[in-house]
Formats: sequence, structure tokens, C-alpha cells
Amino acid sequence: MKALVVYSSRTGNTRMIAEAVHSAMPEGTAIHPVETAPAPRGYDFIALGFWVDKGEPDSAMGAYMDTVKGAFVGLFGTLGAWPDSDHARESMQKAVDRVTGNTVLGTFICQGKVDPKLLAAMAKMRDNPHPMNEERKARLEEAAKHPDGRDCENARAVFAGIMQKLEASCAQ
Repeated sequence: MKALVVYSSRTGNTRMIAEAVHSAMPEGTAIHPVETAPAPRGYDFIALGFWVDKGEPDSAMGAYMDTVKGAFVGLFGTLGAWPDSDHARESMQKAVDRVTGNTVLGTFICQGKVDPKLLAAMAKMRDNPHPMNEERKARLEEAAKHPDGRDCENARAVFAGIMQKLEASCAQ
């Protein structure tokens, strides 16, 4: 099986999860940041990783997703919000919707630290849709601890399960 892992990372969060996902892939699987990723044609499975920007995959990964057609894919992402929040679910759904025409075999999302430059820019916004309050401060402090070893292990387990299912279906 020819597999590929492509990721976009601003702070290193998604790269860390991409490396964990890559460790669950078959021998010989390539891993690339989106900036150097090969064309997606010819791969049996593609794992696509993104950081959430305004509730959807970041623009670099979004553009790459638009080029993926007729493939088996797995999606993984990182965001500053709680991973079990409505925002996380909606963000992942937007990623799934972005790869229509493909078969999504599984998804994974976890928290990750937010770029301090982004937080500074948001603090300067006149009508900041996310003003700092105690709940937000606590969430950002927790996000700064992620991804951690458990997040990486969970991502590895999700993608190992995807690979087992895909290999079993190919063997039939």
C-alpha cells in the first residue's frame, strides 16, 4: 500500500501529531509538510493534518485538500479549543466536507498551543470575537500543554486502527 502523510503546522503542534500518525503507517510511507508535499495522485491512503484557523483547516492545507480526489483519507487536526467542544466537532466536519469525493476513514483532533503572535493580534482587534476572560485564559493555559504524549499515542492508535481496517478490506 502506498501511503502519504501531509501536514501544515504553524507552531509545531500539527507536525508533532503528524509524526505520531506517520509511526502508525506502513513501512515506506512518506511524510511532508504541505509546502513540499507531492501531488496526491497515486496514493492508496493519505493522512492530512491541519491546524484550525477560524473554524476550518488552515489555508495551506485547505488548498492541498482541494487537490485530493478519489482517495482513502484520514484527517487530523490541532486547535486551541477543547477537543470535545462543538467548535472542534464543527471544525473537523468542515475538514471532512472539504475532501468530498474521497472516502474519509477516520479523524483525530486534539488541543495545541496557540501562536502567541495570533493571541497578540486578537487582543488588538477592535471587535474581538474572543475577548480574554477567565474561562478562555484557563483553556489557553491547558492548550499550551498540548499536544502531549497521550495526544500522540491517541493519534497513533486512531491511525493504526484505520490502517488495520484498510489492509483487511484490501485483503478481501
